[in-house]
Amino acid sequence: MEQCLNIETLKIAKEELREDEETRNNALNQMRLWLKQNKKIIHSRSDDNFLLRFLRAKKFSLPLAQEALERYLLLRQTFGRQLFNELDITCPRLEKLLELGYIFVVPKRDKNGRRIIITRPGVFNPSIWTNAEMCRMHGVTYETLMEDQENQVRGFVHYTDAAGMCLQQLTLFTPREAVRIVKNGERTLPMRHKEIYGVNVPLSLKFALDFGMTLISEKIRSRVKVIN
Repeated sequence: MEQCLNIETLKIAKEELREDEETRNNALNQMRLWLKQNKKIIHSRSDDNFLLRFLRAKKFSLPLAQEALERYLLLRQTFGRQLFNELDITCPRLEKLLELGYIFVVPKRDKNGRRIIITRPGVFNPSIWTNAEMCRMHGVTYETLMEDQENQVRGFVHYTDAAGMCLQQLTLFTPREAVRIVKNGERTLPMRHKEIYGVNVPLSLKFALDFGMTLISEKIRSRVKVIN
């Protein structure tokens, strides 16, 4: 393995993901064999770190991990030019969004060792920024975090502070695009979403929140808490 996990993290991997050394090695071998035989995939990373994202997100179910990897590669192929080819935080416009605090990761982990991601959509001005830049900011954040194997095992906690949000921000995406984003967030990105909080949600945007809740699975819905 490219990274060494501590004893506590290995214990979580065993209890929650059914992962041990034998299971991990066998699954990695099976994933690499499947990649070689899959004619739909021309090129893909095949290092341990990358493949383990999908195996851990799907609790080492090979069919589900393979499906998730195919979805992920298709997403990158379909939207590569717009969203995935410029994941560089030193890009001046993305750097400015970072300075505004649109999305950032808390320096310390929570009591369960999980990374906390905070998003503040209220500071995102649609008159200045584009939806592609919004997606790239999320892409930079998530791709960086997913490289860390401890994050792959322990998962993530999300906080969205909706203070300052208005109807104009909802026009950044069409309803169809919004549906695709929400579903890809759950089904395609290999991230373990453990807790999701929404705070300071304006009553005027409650309809958008209610709509979004209908798009996610019951499992994820049960992990969402809205605090006003």
